[in-house]
Amino acid sequence: MYLYNSLSHKKELFVPNNPEIVKMYTCGPTVYHYAHIGNLRTYIMEDVLEKALRYSGYNVKRVMNITDVGHLASDADTGEDKMVKGAKRENKSVMEIAQYYTDAFFADCEKLNIKKPDVIEPATNCIDEYIHMVETLLANGKAYFVGGNVYFDTSTLDKYYVFNDHDEEDLATGVREGVEEDTNKKNKNDFVLWFTKSKFEDQALKWDSPWGVGYPGWHIECSCISMKHLGEDLDIHAGGIDNAFPHHTNEIAQSESYLGHKWCNYWFHVHHLNTDTGKMSKSKGEFLTVSLLEKKGYDPMAYRLFCLQSHYRRNLVFSWENLDNAAVAYEKLIAKIATLKNDGEIETEAFNKLKARFEGALNGDLNTSVAVTAVYDVLKAKCNDATKLALLADFDQVLSLNLLSAAENLRKKQAEEEAANADPEIDALVAARTAAKKAKNFAEADRIRDELKAMGVEIIDTPQGTKWRKV
Repeated sequence: MYLYNSLSHKKELFVPNNPEIVKMYTCGPTVYHYAHIGNLRTYIMEDVLEKALRYSGYNVKRVMNITDVGHLASDADTGEDKMVKGAKRENKSVMEIAQYYTDAFFADCEKLNIKKPDVIEPATNCIDEYIHMVETLLANGKAYFVGGNVYFDTSTLDKYYVFNDHDEEDLATGVREGVEEDTNKKNKNDFVLWFTKSKFEDQALKWDSPWGVGYPGWHIECSCISMKHLGEDLDIHAGGIDNAFPHHTNEIAQSESYLGHKWCNYWFHVHHLNTDTGKMSKSKGEFLTVSLLEKKGYDPMAYRLFCLQSHYRRNLVFSWENLDNAAVAYEKLIAKIATLKNDGEIETEAFNKLKARFEGALNGDLNTSVAVTAVYDVLKAKCNDATKLALLADFDQVLSLNLLSAAENLRKKQAEEEAANADPEIDALVAARTAAKKAKNFAEADRIRDELKAMGVEIIDTPQGTKWRKV
C-alpha cells in the first residue's frame, strides 16, 4: 500500500515498524458540541484507512482521544476553553457536556458505519502522564516556566515547521480566532504545556501539579495518550488538514524532544469539506449534522458515498445538489444489487480479476473514488450473480455502504408492497398476457394490456418479469 506522507510530502510504500501490528492514532473530537459533517468526513476517511489496512491483512490497533479539557477557542493558546464555553451555553457542568456530546459523536459514527477505535481515552484520564512529560521536557531544557505557565521552547529544535508544504490558509487556521500576543513566550511559536494562569479565572477542571493548580495544554494530550497505549513508535497519525499546524506540529516537537528519537513515520491528513462560502466551521453559527441530514430525508449512507466519491487529499465542496446526486446514485446502486440472485458457484478467475482492481485503488493512496468505480465494474461484469454478490460483500468490508443488507431490505420492502397491493383478478390478467406473449399471440397480449389500462393498471416489463401498478 502506498500512502501520501504529509511529513515527506510524497507517496511512500507503507511499511509498519512491526509487521504484526499497525499502530494508528487519530485525533478525536472536542466534545463541546455536535460534530458537523465536515468533521465527520475526516473520521469517514480514517475509518476507510483502518479498514483498508485490515483488508490488506494487517492487524491494527487504533487509539483515539476525547478532548474534554484544555482545547482553547484559539489553537494559539488564547481564549476560552471550548468545554467551558459549551457548559456556559447549556447551563451544564463540563463533564455533563462532555458525556452528552461524546455519546452524540459515537451515535453519528454508528449511523455512518465508522468503526469505534480499539482504545478511546478522554483527556481527563491522563493528567499524571502530562505532568511526567512536562517534567521531563523541563529537565532536558526543552521547556521553561514563566508567568505561572510551562511553555515548550521551539528555539531548541533544528526544525519546527515540519508540514511546510500546506497552503497559507491551512497554516493560518491554527491562529484564526482572536489571537493576542502572549508576552510570557520567549519565541512567537512557543506553546503552553501546562496552564496555571490564563486570561480567564473560571476554568472548571483543574489539578495539582508541581507548578501549581492548573490544567494541560491541548497539544500535549495526544502525545501522551498515544504513548500510553501505543508506545514510543507510532506508525500512522491521522487527522484533518487543519490540525497539521499548529496541533500536529506541536505534537511532533514535544514528543520527539521527550523521546529523543523519531516518533511517527506516516502522517495522514484529510482535506476540508467546503461550502460555497468556505470551510465548514462551528464558529459560523448553524452547521450541518448527520441528524439534520436525516431530518431532511437523507440516508447517512448517501453522505458516506458522497465522501468516498472524492479523494481524501482534495477539498470537497458540499451542496444540497451534490448530496442529492449522491443519494440518487446510492438508491440506484442498491436497487441494482437487489436484482442479483445468489445462485451458482463463484467464478474464481472473474472474482480475482475484479478484486485486484479494488485492491489497486486502495493501495494507490486510498483512492476511494476508483474503489467505488470498482463496485460498478462488478455490476457490469460478465460473471454470474453469485460472483458479483461475493465481490460486493468483500468490497464492503472497506466501503461500509451496507451494500448487501440495504439491498435485502429493499427486496423485503418490495415484496411487502406487492403483497399489500395484490389483486387476484389483475394478477390473473397479467399472467394471461405473459402466456399470450410466450405463445406469440401478440393481438391477445395487446387486448389484455388495453383491458388493464382501462382498469387503471400500468404494465411494466422488466428482466425479472412483468410488474404492475395502479395509476
